[in-house]
Amino acid sequence: MAARSRYAEDELAQAVGHGVGQYVVLGAGLDTFAYRNPHAGLRVFEVDHPATQAWKREQLQAAEIAIPAFLTFVPIDFERQTLADGLLRSGFNASAPAFFSWLGVTPYLTRDACMGTLSFIAKMPAGSGVVFDFAVDRKLLNVGQRMALAALSRRVAAAGEPFQLFFDPRELQDELKRMGFHRSELLQREQINARYFKDREDGLLVRGGLGHLMGAWV
Repeated sequence: MAARSRYAEDELAQAVGHGVGQYVVLGAGLDTFAYRNPHAGLRVFEVDHPATQAWKREQLQAAEIAIPAFLTFVPIDFERQTLADGLLRSGFNASAPAFFSWLGVTPYLTRDACMGTLSFIAKMPAGSGVVFDFAVDRKLLNVGQRMALAALSRRVAAAGEPFQLFFDPRELQDELKRMGFHRSELLQREQINARYFKDREDGLLVRGGLGHLMGAWV
């Protein structure tokens, strides 16, 4: 989780450096970026399920954490509403480039809901981009990984949020290209560890291989 957030915020910083002024956190949950935003002038939109977002706002109030003026909450149920409608109602400028992060969400969605959201981002102005994580197709996993996935799947299903969506990474990159993204970057365990955990003395690194990170740019 630390690595995926770092990757998203590294790519956001690059986008801001190229003039992007809007950041959309999809499935924001307890994401803290808006409350430590280092980028002057950046508008932040937190998109999440209405119930989850209401709970987060209660926690912010209880902790006496002020809501920044540049932050807009956007309540959306991805299975019943479109991202476009929700953002446009909230003052988002679809004519200007934006950067999106979508972490810890796609495995729980239907394929239509996931691809519909990515298609919307692909139609944004040049300079826009997205970072998201995804679950790897079972057929690409080894025996140990399949056992680990089965155990994890049981836990999330028992919590009422079963896994639904898995991807072949290379096929996903091909789909992103067809949608209109001109460039994509796939980070698997090896690439993540080389970028963020190289030469650490405490042994901290990403283990397993059930999920990967993907960046895509318009």
